[in-house]
Amino acid sequence: MGNTTFHPLVTVSATYGTGGSVIAPRLAEALELPFIDRFISGDLPAMARATRSEEGLAEGEQESTPAGRFLSYFARAASVGSMMAPDPMIDDDETIRGRSEEALKSVAAGTPGVVLGRAAAVVLASRPRAYHVRLDGPAARRIEWATGFEGLDKEGATKRQAETDKARTAFVKRLYRVDPADPSLYHIVLDSTVLGVERATAVLADAARSFFEAHPE
Repeated sequence: MGNTTFHPLVTVSATYGTGGSVIAPRLAEALELPFIDRFISGDLPAMARATRSEEGLAEGEQESTPAGRFLSYFARAASVGSMMAPDPMIDDDETIRGRSEEALKSVAAGTPGVVLGRAAAVVLASRPRAYHVRLDGPAARRIEWATGFEGLDKEGATKRQAETDKARTAFVKRLYRVDPADPSLYHIVLDSTVLGVERATAVLADAARSFFEAHPE
């Protein structure tokens, strides 16, 4: 890696209903690191322009970019229970991958941050001083949690959970040939539905600090 300075980096992979879009920015604040959202865009920081639901597919993940159309395609496929015909508007894998990874270039090169989504634990697996987090839990608890985050009834949250989890899993599997649920990708896998947002954030912040102390520059 030469003389490059690698500052602290945390990646957060979150299944639907685990509060990833709430916990990740709070974790960034606790660690005093910049926050990079899961919003997929080739030109603008997520914090400036992204408008999204708390746990479902972000609006920016849906139709505004080729990568978004890819995610939206898999969400629709999940809703009907089978794979649909290919969408001719979706770019090839390499193009989608390149656009999705655009916002990761600076952190890959050593700048600090907390990254939500983007298969960052896979993309940045070899990046020094990168601490990888997975938020997950039983579907029933995640659905219950999501009803509070999004104001949905149980039926609506159940449908969104199935669509969102399947779409994001399919996205990572297709682009990187790995299962995002594989625990070997992460330093810690936490069920935030048990701890709640505040305690989960505190646990992750403490664990990350310990990791960075053990892995100095």
